[in-house]
Amino acid sequence: MRNIKKVAIAALTLAACGTAASAQDTSFRGFRIEGQAGYDWAHSEGNHNGKFGFGGSAGFDGVIANRIVIGPEFNYWHENHGGNTVVTAFPGAVVAHQQRDQIGGDIRVGYLVTPDFLVFGKGGYVNEAQRRLIVADDGSSSFGRGHADGYQYGGGVEFTLHDKFSAVPGGLYVSAQYVRSQFDNHTADNHAMGGIGFRFK
Repeated sequence: MRNIKKVAIAALTLAACGTAASAQDTSFRGFRIEGQAGYDWAHSEGNHNGKFGFGGSAGFDGVIANRIVIGPEFNYWHENHGGNTVVTAFPGAVVAHQQRDQIGGDIRVGYLVTPDFLVFGKGGYVNEAQRRLIVADDGSSSFGRGHADGYQYGGGVEFTLHDKFSAVPGGLYVSAQYVRSQFDNHTADNHAMGGIGFRFK
């Protein structure tokens, strides 16, 4: 959690500076929340497994020089039905590694291609709940659970819709992105997702 706080403090400072540096009105400024859904690929012991996942994010954006959007983001990701399990057979044993809920914090930096279209990249810290079951050929087994720390990075696009729907106050937007999470126990997770969000004015 200390790592997430450090990411938030650094990005909020940059976002605040960016907001002060540009007086131009833009939809890509301020607090936002977003719901997401997509496909998740869990990786462990050289194998992988995929399933549906969903989550959300909340963040704050500032604008620098009318084109650069920067700010902190906090995110949550959940694999459907409790987790994504990768099963690997070794000589003498079978290992089932289950990846569960993720929470993270990152800094997002984007470029406004048009006033309504943002291309962005992001990176930061992530923590994931994990479980591991080892079953030996002789019938004995061991089970463990815990949390793995790591880093995440990715990128995507965002398109604002608020000018297209006059009845919608604030800023309604849609997004598409890819995120990879790499953990310190040699497991990894990838998810590609679409989202719909709201930016507060």
